[in-house]
Amino acid sequence: MYQWDFNILWGYRWLLLQGTLVTIGLTAAVVVLGLLVGLIAGLAQLSRSEILRWASWGYIELFRCTPLLVQLLWFYYALPILTGIEISAIIASILTLSLYGGSFYAEVIRGGIQSIDSGQWEAGLALGLTPGKVMRRIVLPQAIKQMIPPLMNQSIIQFKNTSLVSVLAVPDLLYQGQSAATETYRPLEVYTIIAVIYFVVLVPLTAIVKKSEKSLRMSD
Repeated sequence: MYQWDFNILWGYRWLLLQGTLVTIGLTAAVVVLGLLVGLIAGLAQLSRSEILRWASWGYIELFRCTPLLVQLLWFYYALPILTGIEISAIIASILTLSLYGGSFYAEVIRGGIQSIDSGQWEAGLALGLTPGKVMRRIVLPQAIKQMIPPLMNQSIIQFKNTSLVSVLAVPDLLYQGQSAATETYRPLEVYTIIAVIYFVVLVPLTAIVKKSEKSLRMSD
């Protein structure tokens, strides 16, 4: 029978804490940038310009229909060869995760905007507002209300996706845990603790998502 021993990991507590902080910081960066990219791509999907619609569609489908791990490796190894510009592992990770997440955020944003009744647009235009002002002042405030739960769910997925950056030697939680497992020869204990840390961080976030969904249903 395997003898579990978690005590040996106490000496690696700061290493795991450092990895957790890197993971949280990385998640915050890719969520903010991904939302920005998603907003641009989502609005482009609704543009009257056929060029913008096709360009945003191509971007969204490219990133949604290819594996994230392949994207990470391509941006880190292939992109510098093509551009002649060396990028660090952390920059490659942020760039890839932001673009990947942005493709999903874009669809959420597009769907949220399209869920608003067309009468809202007509009423705003009838009042003499420009299409841009109708979007900013009437449509988006209502659409954001519908977008919050799926956007938060996608952000939670982004937090878990950051574990893949360990393949580029980014010192996130999983990478630091792998280092601890190599030194202690206790992979079962290490990966169990890593799973617990992800669980502890994500459970409050999922509770917030459920609460926000309940609040939105009640307000409707």
